[in-house]
Amino acid sequence: MNKITPFLWFDNNAEGALNLYLSTFKNAKVLDESRYGPGAPMPEGTLFTATIQLEGQNIMLMNAGPHYKLNEAFSLFVDCQSQAEVDTLWEKLTADGGEPGRCGWLKDKFGVSWQIIPSEMNQMMGDKDPQKAGRAMQAMFTMSKIDLAAMRKAFEGK
Repeated sequence: MNKITPFLWFDNNAEGALNLYLSTFKNAKVLDESRYGPGAPMPEGTLFTATIQLEGQNIMLMNAGPHYKLNEAFSLFVDCQSQAEVDTLWEKLTADGGEPGRCGWLKDKFGVSWQIIPSEMNQMMGDKDPQKAGRAMQAMFTMSKIDLAAMRKAFEGK
């Protein structure tokens, strides 16, 4: 296990989140899981905890009741290599009740916040030329899902 692993608390739908994430990311697997037994606060057989690996990052999930809620103060950042990858992840993570946000952020139907960000966007916004970087940043501020073609046009001043 990694020394530091994100840990996500769910009311009672961690298994649904686990299944969504496994079907969304190409390199995804369950590393371990435990289930509630008899006399537990949730029905016997309900997922208690699971450690999954998404694209090399371990993440722990737990079903533990309604005591805590996920919010945008914590998000999972995904470094995307193409517009196609952005589009695919955006579609899958906002499906069935997920919510698009601003500037590449979204919330999946389980309340987990994600940043779906193409590497090229960060390169443009970190350019040595402050005019180009500023135009790219201003373009990003107008977007929900990141549109690399539009950002490139802004970056180049077209």
